[in-house]
Amino acid sequence: MQTVDQWMTQNPYTIEADASIIEAMHLMKEKNIRRLPVTCKGTFCGLITDLMIKSFTPGQSSSLDTWEVHYILSKATVKDAMNPQPFTITPEAPLYQAAQIIRDNKLNGLCVTDSSNRLVGLLTTTNLMEALISICGTK
Repeated sequence: MQTVDQWMTQNPYTIEADASIIEAMHLMKEKNIRRLPVTCKGTFCGLITDLMIKSFTPGQSSSLDTWEVHYILSKATVKDAMNPQPFTITPEAPLYQAAQIIRDNKLNGLCVTDSSNRLVGLLTTTNLMEALISICGTK
């Protein structure tokens, strides 16, 4: 049976909760990722995604100019926009169970945590597609 730990991304990039949203945006752009697990003094405490950041920022209809928006986002912290209780799964869980959680909740990924709630990885829809290709392609 295929398990989450066989397909998850290990040692994902993280960001501290007190980092600015601008820092999160730059890290996500630099690393070409769409989600960042959040740590509070090194302990896993949430998740921030590109969609959360987009919904947190002022829209096009705002009268703020680019510099004002940049200033606001440099003062706002990741904690202000993150999900403090993201869906998680254990590394030993069957892969199909992770796929069901992602499908049922319309997610793009899951944080993978051990029994002590320590972050050990991320399982994304891309990881699931890689698993599907590998499993179906070998038969």
